[in-house]
Amino acid sequence: MPYVYVAGPLFDEGERWWIEQVETTIVAAGYDTFLPHRDNPPKTADNVAEIYRNNVEGIDRCDLLVASLNGLTTDDGTAWEVGYAIGTGKAVIGLHTDWRRRFDDEVVNLMIECSAETIVRSLEALTDQLTERLT
Repeated sequence: MPYVYVAGPLFDEGERWWIEQVETTIVAAGYDTFLPHRDNPPKTADNVAEIYRNNVEGIDRCDLLVASLNGLTTDDGTAWEVGYAIGTGKAVIGLHTDWRRRFDDEVVNLMIECSAETIVRSLEALTDQLTERLT
């Protein structure tokens, strides 16, 4: 089964709920996933290096990275994950369902936007992209 790293901010219950909806959508489309807050131990002062290594290994193993890009600016950890994925030759699909835009002619920062193979605007469009990749 193709393996997807699911990137996005995880700082509050709403963000974790949303990224879990994204992950459920990816699984339903026929993929296995790495979800950082599920597949790492709870963060403590003593294990941040372990979490970092696990996340890097998750990206190294993945076939595709799906990044939740909602917000006026992309979460800095998500931006790093996208950059690392692109730097190692991985494909990236951005998901931006937020109606707010920071720029008139860009959905998100141009470096993130140009790094993504595509940016979809809904979970349904994400499903379509993922299904198309399997055919």
